[in-house]
Amino acid sequence: MTTRPLQFLRRGQPVALGNVPPDRTLLEVLREDLGCTGTKEGCGEGDCGACTVVLGEADGHGKVRYSAVNSCIRLAHSVDGMALWTAEDLAEDPLIQPVATSTQPADQTTHHSALHPAQEAMVQCHGSQCGFCTPGFVMSLFGMYQNRVCQGQSISRAQAQQDLSGNLCRCTGYRPILDAAQQMAQLPPMAVNEAELLQKLELLALTPQAPEANLAYIAPTTQAELLAARAAHPQAQVVAGATDVGLWVTKQHRQLAQVLDVTRAAELRRIDDTPEHIAIGAAVTLTEAFARLTAQWPSLAEFAHRFAGLPVRNSGTLGGNVANGSPIGDSMPLLIALRAQVVLASQARGERALPLEALYTGYRQNVMAADELLVRIVVPKPTSSEQLKAYKISKRFDDDISAVCLVLNLDTADGTVQRASIGAGGVAATPVRAQQTEAALQGQPWTEATVQQAMRVLQAEFSPISDMRASGDYRRTVLGNLLQRFWLESQGGAPASIAQLQATHLESAL
Repeated sequence: MTTRPLQFLRRGQPVALGNVPPDRTLLEVLREDLGCTGTKEGCGEGDCGACTVVLGEADGHGKVRYSAVNSCIRLAHSVDGMALWTAEDLAEDPLIQPVATSTQPADQTTHHSALHPAQEAMVQCHGSQCGFCTPGFVMSLFGMYQNRVCQGQSISRAQAQQDLSGNLCRCTGYRPILDAAQQMAQLPPMAVNEAELLQKLELLALTPQAPEANLAYIAPTTQAELLAARAAHPQAQVVAGATDVGLWVTKQHRQLAQVLDVTRAAELRRIDDTPEHIAIGAAVTLTEAFARLTAQWPSLAEFAHRFAGLPVRNSGTLGGNVANGSPIGDSMPLLIALRAQVVLASQARGERALPLEALYTGYRQNVMAADELLVRIVVPKPTSSEQLKAYKISKRFDDDISAVCLVLNLDTADGTVQRASIGAGGVAATPVRAQQTEAALQGQPWTEATVQQAMRVLQAEFSPISDMRASGDYRRTVLGNLLQRFWLESQGGAPASIAQLQATHLESAL
C-alpha cells in the first residue's frame, strides 16, 4: 500500500513530502525529515507540551481556526492541507506581519526578523531557564495570541492558566510565563495575514492528487465515502484525534499498516442544534464540543477545562473518546448523565441509535460491527427543573486522569425527585450508569435522609479495583461523598472549588 504525498503550508509556502508512512508522527516528520529540531521531544504522550505546534485551517466562514496541538502523538498525514507553525517559524513567516495602530504605522515589509510578541514577551519576562520546554510554551502563547489578542481580547491570569494547561515547566515556577502571556498584548502587534493564508490553503486543496486504489492512509471527506471505506477496509485502524492511538505508536511501538481517518468527513465535523437536542458529530474536537455543551450547561466549565490539557482537547474528538471506551474517559459519565444517545452507521444497514451506556459490552469492547462507525452523539436539551453537577477526582488538578468521575443529573419538582440520571467513571470495567442509585432516588423526597440511603446504594453498586490512582475502598467512599456534596450544594452550600483554592494560593505566592 502507498500513501498520497503529504502537503501543508509552512512559512507561507507549500511543503510536499512523499512516502510518509501512515503511522509516522508529525514530530518525527518535523525533527527527522525537515530538520526542525527546535520542536522538542519530551514525554512522547501529549503530557508535557514540549512538542507543541500550531495548526491553521479554514473554518468555512472566511476565517482561520488556530489550534495548539501535541505533535508527538499527532499522525503526520492528519495535517494534510493545513498551515503549520513551529517556534522556528514565527520570526520567518512572511504571512505574520506587523499591524498598524493609531500611534504606530505598520512595517510594510513582507519579511521580517523581529521576534513575535509571544517570543518577545518570554524574553522580557524571563520566562525561560533551561529552555527545553520554551518552544512549546511559545507555541501555546502564539495560539493564545491569535485566538484572543488578535480578536481584541485581553488575557486574564485565569485564561492564561487555562490555555497553558498542556505545557509543563520544571524550572520557572510558571509566574514569569503567565506574566509573558499577559505582556504579549502590550507589545507592538503582529497578526497572520488571513486573507492571503486562506488563498494559499485553497490553492493547496486544488493541487491534483493521483488516485490510488489501496491507500495506507485513507481520509474520506464525506460520511458516505467514510462508511464505504470502513466496509472495504475493516482491518484499518480507525483514528480521529489519535490522542490514544498516538500512544500506541510512541509507547507500545505498534505499527499501523493502514489508517482510516474520520476527521475529514464533513458531516462528522458538524454540530447541529435543534429545540430538542444538540447533535455533535463524532469528529468534532473536544474543545468545540465542550464549548457547545458549556454554553448549554454553564456549570460544566471547570469540568471541561480539566479534561486533559488544551493541546489534547484541540486534537482529541468527543466521538473518539466515546468509541475508545476507556473506563476512565471523562466524557462518557457526563454524556450518560445527560441521557445522550450514540448514532452508529454502516454502508449496508444505515443508521441506528442507542443509549450511550448500551454501547459497551466489556473493557474497551462495544457493540459496533466491523463495518460500523460512530457518527454522532445526540444530547437532549435540559428541562427547567434539571440540576447537573460533574465531579472529577484526580491527583493533579490539570491534565490528569480521573480516579473517580461522577456526574449527577436530577429533575426535582415540589421537593420530590422526578428523574435521576447518574454516570460514573473509574469504578467499573466500562463507563457506567448508576441505575440502582437512580431507582433509590426517583420518586423520593429530596431530603438528607433520602441522600444518605442513596449514598449507601451507590457505594454498594460498584466494585472498583485498586490501582496506582486509588484503592477500591477510596473510590467507594468518594462516590458516596460526592453524592452528599451534590446534596449540600443543592441546598445552597458553597461549592468546594479546587480552582478557587488554587487561584488563591497562586495569588498569595505572587
